[in-house]
Amino acid sequence: MRCIIIGCGRMGAGLAQVLGSYGHVITVVDKDAGAIERLEASFKGRTLVGTGLNRKVLLQAGIERADGLAAVTNSDEANVVIARVAKLFFHVPRVVARLYDPRKAEIYRKLGVQIVAPDSWAVHRLADLLSYSQLDTVLSLGNGEVEMVDVEAPALLVGRKVREITVSGEVQVVAVSRRGKTFLPTSETAFQKDDVLHIALLAASSERLKGILALA
Repeated sequence: MRCIIIGCGRMGAGLAQVLGSYGHVITVVDKDAGAIERLEASFKGRTLVGTGLNRKVLLQAGIERADGLAAVTNSDEANVVIARVAKLFFHVPRVVARLYDPRKAEIYRKLGVQIVAPDSWAVHRLADLLSYSQLDTVLSLGNGEVEMVDVEAPALLVGRKVREITVSGEVQVVAVSRRGKTFLPTSETAFQKDDVLHIALLAASSERLKGILALA
């Protein structure tokens, strides 16, 4: 993939390093030449000094051929404008913008901008880590509204079926790991001893899931 990262703060630099390690072709853009120095010596991509709000800079970065763009500057407004320009005018397939103020998230979603609010995600994750729970959160999606959790099937569930712990729109078993293999269950799949359940759920429904699993 050819990816453009606008903004070389800690998030932008870290993202560039990770994507570069995956073998993607990365171009990093920042208006501050000093910010580019955050990139490690091992970074193999291109760098460009300029603002992502400048069409000429975007063209120099290769936006017309880009497969993805991340707008991660320190300005919410700039990130949203850059993301919309990339999506609507240059038709970049995958575009995401960093958002500092989670109160604006719904507004920007209505504008068709995919948002990442790391502070909001961090709050949910810190709460998980500080709270004792037998639900192991392995992934948060969106701004933390949806989570993926792993849990070993309690004795209560052995012999029962997936449909019995499914709550439409709130809790869904998406995979089961059994004896070293992971598979996608049907609604009629029966749980066995030592199964590990991979469950997608609304963050607001975690207490409900604990009750279902008799873990509360």
